[in-house]
Amino acid sequence: MTPTQHTDNQAALAILSATGVPVLEAAILAKELLAANKGSIKRARRCITAGAEALRQQERTVSFEQAVATALEARKDRRIRTVYDFRYFTRRFMLRCKGLAKRRVRSITPQECAEYIEQAFDTPRQRQKARLILSGVFSSAVKRGWCDANPVARVEAPRVVEQPVPILTPQEIEQITTTAETYQGGSCAAAVGMMLYAGIRPHEVARLTWAQVDLQEKAIYILPQHSKTGGARRVTIHRPLQRILRKHQQPETARICPANWLRHWRKLRHAAGWGSDRKWPQDALRHTFASYHLSHFRSYAELQVEIGHRDATLLRTRYVDQRGVRNALRFWLQSERSEDIVAA
Repeated sequence: MTPTQHTDNQAALAILSATGVPVLEAAILAKELLAANKGSIKRARRCITAGAEALRQQERTVSFEQAVATALEARKDRRIRTVYDFRYFTRRFMLRCKGLAKRRVRSITPQECAEYIEQAFDTPRQRQKARLILSGVFSSAVKRGWCDANPVARVEAPRVVEQPVPILTPQEIEQITTTAETYQGGSCAAAVGMMLYAGIRPHEVARLTWAQVDLQEKAIYILPQHSKTGGARRVTIHRPLQRILRKHQQPETARICPANWLRHWRKLRHAAGWGSDRKWPQDALRHTFASYHLSHFRSYAELQVEIGHRDATLLRTRYVDQRGVRNALRFWLQSERSEDIVAA
């Protein structure tokens, strides 16, 4: 060994000792680094720089729980129903998927996302919506640099086969409307009437006040922030609904629904005969309205406007069940005298 080599070796030992890393381990690491870069010191230095940046990116992330909180905060000005759904689905993910809340979002894989969706939700329709909301959480994380890509983009969307929803029979229509008139002094009658004779959704009717009801124009105005799809619409008040609204009309500032509306709506259905042994079909009143509307007025275009759909596809595949319609004319002239019905 030449004096120069000896001096270099001593200098190298001094440098490595100052790092606190054992000299042998440092030498092995240097050998592996050079071997990976074909013995090029210049390439090895670039590798170190790139690797350090990649490591910083990996460490710059948050837990799934924190990512959800941030995504929810970004959506706080969205429609009430949107925020409610986002909160409900993300909470269910964290409740049903053990350890997910504390997982770092950068480390979650597409395969794990698919497993989480399967584990947390039971039906294809729920899983379809859960996938969209989970994707929203990761999209928000990508924007903030907490992960490089949205893993949900590589998860196949669950296939939903649309099935017609059964509508209420004439006897069942009478059951629910009669019960609405007697339950809590008729405090829910206007809301039930709007769902049955105008096709307004339960969550939409909960946001309405009497100021949005124009009996003179025979119209109910659904505001953009109150509708499920975010679009405003004008809903026609037909005869049976007009009678119900006139009977139960309140000051403009009053809400259509009583406080704790959804709880009252469940209790009202139970009082009308739909309990644990007799399951209430989801959106039964809205689907009944659609079926009777098409049967009587014979216009998909008009029904589409009334119900607030962008096109008629869902109406044709799921909403309208003409087989269950019985005497559509009588449905639209409820409580009229029989001679008036015949004359009409």
